Amino acid sequence: MPRSAWLALFVSTVVVFLVVIDISAVNVAFPSIRDDFEVSASELSWIVSGYNIVVGALLMLSGRLADSIGRRKVYLPGVAIFGLGSALCGLAPSAELLIAARLVQAVGGAITTAAGFAVMLPGFPPSRRSTAIGIAGATGALGAVAGPAIGSVLIDLFSWRAIFFLNVPLCVLVLIIGPKLLPESRDPNATGKIDPIGVPVGTASVGLVMFAIVQSESWGLTDPRVIGMLVLGIALLPVLIRRSRVHPEPMINLDLFKYQSFRSTNIGVIFYGLAFTSGALISSLMLQEVWDQPIRTVGLALIPGPIFAVIVSPITGSMADRYGHRWILGVGCLISGLSYLLLVFLLDETPAVFSVFVPVGILSGIGIGLTVATWSSAGLSDIPPEKFGVASSTYNTLRQAAYALGISVSITLIAIGAEVEGVTNMRGIRWAWTFVAVCYLCSAASVILTFPSGSSHDRAKGDET
Repeated sequence: MPRSAWLALFVSTVVVFLVVIDISAVNVAFPSIRDDFEVSASELSWIVSGYNIVVGALLMLSGRLADSIGRRKVYLPGVAIFGLGSALCGLAPSAELLIAARLVQAVGGAITTAAGFAVMLPGFPPSRRSTAIGIAGATGALGAVAGPAIGSVLIDLFSWRAIFFLNVPLCVLVLIIGPKLLPESRDPNATGKIDPIGVPVGTASVGLVMFAIVQSESWGLTDPRVIGMLVLGIALLPVLIRRSRVHPEPMINLDLFKYQSFRSTNIGVIFYGLAFTSGALISSLMLQEVWDQPIRTVGLALIPGPIFAVIVSPITGSMADRYGHRWILGVGCLISGLSYLLLVFLLDETPAVFSVFVPVGILSGIGIGLTVATWSSAGLSDIPPEKFGVASSTYNTLRQAAYALGISVSITLIAIGAEVEGVTNMRGIRWAWTFVAVCYLCSAASVILTFPSGSSHDRAKGDET
């Protein structure tokens, strides 16, 4: 393995760390931000949902730009935008400006998510790519560990604003070392031209659908505005598909769907996305608002699960390189679903943080370690390196849409289950946890039934013969 490949992996994992630490810390800070600005949970959910909408809408464009004009040329400005958005979040004087700053941050998040793997994976041979992604996944899990822990300490010592300021020095570090350590790569067949019709149509389609999903929580699913945005967003999809078939530089490369591994990943990651982010948010709300735990205890309770994810994720990458992705993903999703079912049946209004919640969280962490990075390596397992950017952005777009929908559904279920309006209770939490468990189990079923057997190396040898 060339030294340059490992150095590029180091830089990209720093960015993975800061993005994940931001997401996990925001979940812990949610009640503190709401109390500070005195706004409802549905209004403040835009801190998470608005971020997901923008990231989802811009991922495909970012991936196409990265493949066409150069991964490093796109990636480093994305890091700079993410850092600027983080600083603006920390300075925001109102909930409205905080949400606006999160949208700026989301532009950088879309770029770094779309180009992150593409900027470092070309240096790794196909037989080692899952290992590289597994290391990146372990770093992400480490961010999930550090997020609640560091976030709870910062909130206790300073305020929730320190969570966002924490990202700024890490972004500056990447911008200093990135130009020296990240190699430039692009699709050699790309012309650099972007489809002037397909790009705005695709961006508008994803944005409208995600906006309708998020607003359905407060407006209602049958509201004419929600229905109108859903219909318009879905109606634009055939236009995007047609343009992608005829344009030399399409926003979506439809040839990617010829690979069974890519098709299966896109199906499974939708169910997985519905559960992943919403599950963490539900648990944080339960600890703080139902069990009334202090912020330090919340941080400590959320640490053990991600620690086990850190341990498992790199091993998972090596196993996927050797044996394939199907059963690793399937078993991981089954474990994750089982862990949330255990929370539903074992917990009630009486706090049991370290006797029940933490052990079940460890089980969930093992499931997350098996899956969180494995989805990315599964989606790219059979894809040619020149298509990494657009392939990664395609399934990540679906995952981001699922994140937004999962959070919207979970918050709605918690609100419906509340006996007193605006007061979170255990009944609503159980309903939301059940939704998360079912989504994980559906993800397990889809990948077990549809993902090809064997490793990508074995499949490549089979194609040659």
